[in-house]
Amino acid sequence: MSVRIQSADFDVAAECEALTRRSGAVGALATFTGLVRGDDDLVALTLEHYPGMTEREITRHIDEAKARWPLLGVTAIHRIGRLVPGDRIVFVGAASSHRNAAFEACEFLMDYLKTRAPFWKQEERAGGVVWVEAKSSDADAAKRWKPR
Repeated sequence: MSVRIQSADFDVAAECEALTRRSGAVGALATFTGLVRGDDDLVALTLEHYPGMTEREITRHIDEAKARWPLLGVTAIHRIGRLVPGDRIVFVGAASSHRNAAFEACEFLMDYLKTRAPFWKQEERAGGVVWVEAKSSDADAAKRWKPR
């Protein structure tokens, strides 16, 4: 399991390679790579976090995913700092022997990253800078994962 919060970009292919090398039993790898959208007049997105707390919270959700599905490896990377449209912002990879576990775990982790991980986001637009509010659509997506 790997959790990284970093300002530097990441190499998706290298992350996938690392996940599949962890065990000869890996038969499926599901990944999600999120990009900063350039919608409307977005100039940049700045992300802040509370070091230590953010990693612990993401690790807690990975532990929950590992309790739900037979995972052989998980990587979660989230970038912080100032990012511009097109930049990679998040990577989640889940390795398992079978595809359903990998798909579901990856989706579960992304839903929880969007709703529970302690990040604060500011949008920089032509008209100024605003803090980003939580979206009800993200919370609705996470509701389908009943606590275990």
